[in-house]
Amino acid sequence: MRKKREDYVFGLDIGTRSIVGTLGYRVGTDRFVVVAQVSIEHKTRAVIDGQIHDIPTVTKTIAEVKARLESMTGETLLDVSIAAAGRVLKTKTIYAEYEMPSETRVTKEHIFSLDNIAVEKAYDEVRKEADHKDKRFYCVGYSPVRYYLNGYPMEMIEQHMASSIGVEMITTFLPDEVVEGLYSAVEDAGLRVASLTLEPIAAINLAIPDRFRLLNIALVDVGAGTSDISIVKDGSIIAFGMIPLAGDEITEAIAKKFLVDFETAEEIKKTTAKNKSSSFKNIMGESYRLKSDEVMEVVNEAIEMIVDQVAGKVMELNGGKSVSAVFVVGGGGKMPGFTAKMAEKLELPENRVAIRGAEVLQQIDFSATGIKKDSTLVTPIGICMEYYEQKSNFIHVRVNEERVKIYDNGKATVLDACIHAGFSQESLFPSRGESLSYTVNGRKREVKGRTGEAAEVHMNGKETNLNELIKDEDEISIRPATKGEDASLTIGRVPEFKKELSFTLFGRRVTCPKRAEVNGELRSAEYELHDGDEVTVHDFYSVAQLLEFMGMEQEERVLVDGEEVDARTKLKEGAKVERLPEEKPEVKPVVENVLSDLSDLTTPSGQDPLLAPVRPLPAWANDLPISNPAVRPYQAAPQATAPYAAPVMPAPSPIPPVSGFSTPPVSTAPPVFGGMSGSSSARERSIEVKVNGKKVKLLSKANHMFVDVFDVYPFDLTKAGGNRMVCRVNGMEVRDFTKPVFENDEIDLYWEK
Repeated sequence: MRKKREDYVFGLDIGTRSIVGTLGYRVGTDRFVVVAQVSIEHKTRAVIDGQIHDIPTVTKTIAEVKARLESMTGETLLDVSIAAAGRVLKTKTIYAEYEMPSETRVTKEHIFSLDNIAVEKAYDEVRKEADHKDKRFYCVGYSPVRYYLNGYPMEMIEQHMASSIGVEMITTFLPDEVVEGLYSAVEDAGLRVASLTLEPIAAINLAIPDRFRLLNIALVDVGAGTSDISIVKDGSIIAFGMIPLAGDEITEAIAKKFLVDFETAEEIKKTTAKNKSSSFKNIMGESYRLKSDEVMEVVNEAIEMIVDQVAGKVMELNGGKSVSAVFVVGGGGKMPGFTAKMAEKLELPENRVAIRGAEVLQQIDFSATGIKKDSTLVTPIGICMEYYEQKSNFIHVRVNEERVKIYDNGKATVLDACIHAGFSQESLFPSRGESLSYTVNGRKREVKGRTGEAAEVHMNGKETNLNELIKDEDEISIRPATKGEDASLTIGRVPEFKKELSFTLFGRRVTCPKRAEVNGELRSAEYELHDGDEVTVHDFYSVAQLLEFMGMEQEERVLVDGEEVDARTKLKEGAKVERLPEEKPEVKPVVENVLSDLSDLTTPSGQDPLLAPVRPLPAWANDLPISNPAVRPYQAAPQATAPYAAPVMPAPSPIPPVSGFSTPPVSTAPPVFGGMSGSSSARERSIEVKVNGKKVKLLSKANHMFVDVFDVYPFDLTKAGGNRMVCRVNGMEVRDFTKPVFENDEIDLYWEK
């Protein structure tokens, strides 16, 4: 029964020595039917070590393979599956971890995000190692080696509760020039790439099915230009590798020894592997007929070199130890003695290193005739089978107006496109700002930074997310995620600092913040902590510190809870601070004071007492019954009321006359104070001052002091509003609250931060 054209898969194995085209279709899920196969060798060295060098020549060969298959089947071939050689493959094994905000059940989305974090991390390393900064690579495949749940290895982590998940991932990358070279050669031949895979992936998926991957097995694909290595273990592919040595090294050894061209040497190599002898002419025209033993003597050195490097690479990829078995595919591995030498190098029994051919093609049927099942078919057929597994291709999308080419394996997402467009992980996923570490009284503390905003993503004009699948020509716009603010903390927000201390100071209840030192230096509540700061919060004040904080004059000794102490004494919460009782000075009788001071008023000899200027009264005499207007203006300022009450004085006796002068009469009228009546209440009056620029009227009294301001101005003394209370009168600091104040004085009163 003839199949419909859309059921066919056309695969091309573009090798160093030949191009093999295979056409077939899948039956069910595990069988493949080969309808036709064509192999054409390069006439020149257009492909070297798996890398296309001569694109036009390779294009012609591809077109010839395509034409022959179309002629054989009557089909028109438009799409093709291809594979890139491991010669230019970059492989990275990466561990990535994702921390959950809290204990969370793991979903497919979590695993998907974890895989992408690993791929992006591997991508960063590949870009750092690139020879040129503008050199670009494409991730063409990745395979989880092992998952981890809270740090422990797990086969399956989905649906488990976890605080963190991790993955060890093997990722593979191809440089842009390799992909472009393959695409150019195929498209110039009139074909469109339907899928792209790697030759080692195509080979291992056919040669070592999933059921064998619990074993530690190496697959060595010895082609013409490269030897590709894949290793499986514990159910997963754990490594890919390559060495640039293969069958061409054997061919070159024959050419150099017998002076023949490369094509003749290649024919000698093939004939020797099949027959006992080989006949040829060298470039000098000399004829030779060599036995296979003679040829093997020449090629043994080259085989030894290849085997030695392949075995070394196998052990390197397998963690420094040998594998349990080795499967060999490809034409280069068919040289006599290759498998035996490999077993010897890896210290394996000879039967543990075997060429895989017909036994791995049990599920492959051939409707075409003349095709021999052997190891050379593994990679060409594997390329066709890989189409069904991946259905991959390169698609083009636009990310923020920039055209991006991305390898699509049917699972390509917005995230993949953004990574290929050059977005870093920090720009795609919100991150926390820097943490702040500090100590408080020797105990370590940490404040975490804030989480940034998530990326804002739109595709084709609609809001979407990073996990949305993409297709060819999608338009993506993204506003990058942000990093959160770094952690910040002031002293005032430290829990130990928030509790305040209360004291009773000179009869008033006051509340003060705790004192904090940072790295040995006193700091205010507004001080911004830095990483590594050492904070000490004191739960006491000394007497001197309390007086300084309240802006009061220092006192050497005070009473604390009734006990006399010095200014260095530490005050506990609730302590009561009082001044020491003042000792009253001895007071002379007023009459005696008056008479002694009045003696200073006598006029010097030789002057007319009536013409002499009136001398000002001493300060203490302000309250004496003197109403002479000529004397009163000389007072510098009103003085505080004497601390004692002046007795009522009798009318003074006449002062004896001084020789040569007459004495003016002394009035006998009742005493008058300040030009007013003798009543003390008559001397009380209110004055107006400015407090912080605002006019305030002080209550009526004879003499006003700074402390009176607190009776009329709203200023809370019971709770500290800063580090220090500032008190000034007319710009001068106030150290004593009993300082006199007068009409129109300008007062500054506030808490200094």
